[in-house]
Amino acid sequence: MSDFSALGLSEWLSQQCRQMGINKPTPVQQSCVPAILEGSGLHGLCKTGSGKTAALVLPVLQKLSEDPYGIFCLVLTPTRELAYQIGEQFRVLGRPLGLRDCVVVGGMNMVAQALELSKKPHVVIATPGRLADHIRSSNTFNMRKLRFLVLDEADRLLEQGCTDFTKDLEVILGAVPAKRQTLLFSATLTDTLQELKSIALNKPFYWESQSEVRTVDQLDQRYILVAEKVKDAYLVRLIQKFQTEHEDWSIMIFTSTCKNCQILNMMLREFSFPSVALHSMMKQKQRFAALAKFKSSIFKILIATDVAARGLDIPTVQVVINHNTPGLPKNYVHRVGRTARAGRHGVSITLVTQYDIHLVHAIEEQNKAKLKEYSVAESEVLKILTQVNVTRRECEIKLESSDFDEKKEINKRKQMILEGKDPDLEEKRKAELEKIHREKRKFKERIQENLQRQKDILLKKKLLKKKRRQQKHEAKEKP
Repeated sequence: MSDFSALGLSEWLSQQCRQMGINKPTPVQQSCVPAILEGSGLHGLCKTGSGKTAALVLPVLQKLSEDPYGIFCLVLTPTRELAYQIGEQFRVLGRPLGLRDCVVVGGMNMVAQALELSKKPHVVIATPGRLADHIRSSNTFNMRKLRFLVLDEADRLLEQGCTDFTKDLEVILGAVPAKRQTLLFSATLTDTLQELKSIALNKPFYWESQSEVRTVDQLDQRYILVAEKVKDAYLVRLIQKFQTEHEDWSIMIFTSTCKNCQILNMMLREFSFPSVALHSMMKQKQRFAALAKFKSSIFKILIATDVAARGLDIPTVQVVINHNTPGLPKNYVHRVGRTARAGRHGVSITLVTQYDIHLVHAIEEQNKAKLKEYSVAESEVLKILTQVNVTRRECEIKLESSDFDEKKEINKRKQMILEGKDPDLEEKRKAELEKIHREKRKFKERIQENLQRQKDILLKKKLLKKKRRQQKHEAKEKP
């Protein structure tokens, strides 16, 4: 299929796509756009960077142009940055319509957002927590006429874990009409999505990328086996290599915690690398500023936690480095999906320690693709090892003096207050639970000790009886 008009889209939408440089629909767009236009619900499972955002935006805009009113469409995403990116797509493609959109995320002025919502924008793009807060606290808007409900990165929105959206989603689903088109998009299939597929009453159109491989063919996936203590030195050496050979390349580095993200950024700055950090401990304005500087290539290196792993489309990213091996294969898919997008080529390199080999095997098994080894001259790494370790330790001391951990604790307390919990009471409960667990462990240990003691006594009795029998036997045999 060579043109978007063949999918059933109007000429003005095809023209907008051409202006954006999108001349030919991708497989996900070819399959999903006609189904959405026909009025079907949708479960779309496709690789990262395959054009799924346009696959949801285009048919929504087509239907909106036929019957424009607000609020017409609600898009839910797990991260704030992704919400703003989807908002940009709607604004650019919907410009001829005079589209009004509203992005509702945490960390921004709630009163300003409430005013925007009261003006009935055509499209609302939101994170579940902040939108649920607006629904609970305000009656200035309603979504009873909503036509489309879109869940982007649906696996993350529906999973139950450290950030559980269940309660917020219940509030939102209670505010939208039952008669609507629901579109679910994801790059990874979870048990929850599989269950949804099997119990859906109206049997939505289900589309899955034909390839078993969950990552795109243009991605060169590599690993380096390193000892934990030299991991940072290998990271610095890799950046030196890429910066020397390809000055125009942008690099994304993923790490496991906010603290480690901040330390790595401070360390790379000490080595005069143009780096910027992105993690959930930063204020929202700082996060947007960091992302904008990276997108505009003011900074060529972005160090981030998994907050940047989903949906972000930054065309200049050529390399993704995993400073830690992701614990779940799906997290690996989303991380490396930040490069090799929309047909471009890219490289991903994962730093693997001896404790992570089983995680690499799980990633390979899940993604049906083998990771190849990436060679780095060990002699070059050893030259900078001491300097890197000393610099990291200095950065750790600086961060400790800036009360970073204390700020994290304050943020936790703020979050508890927002959830209607008493932080001090929660702390007491936690301490009491820990005390109960400790007592249970001690009780189990005492039982184990008693059982062991009884076993030892029985064993001694058996050995004593055996010895006596042997003595009697020996006494009888004597003349």
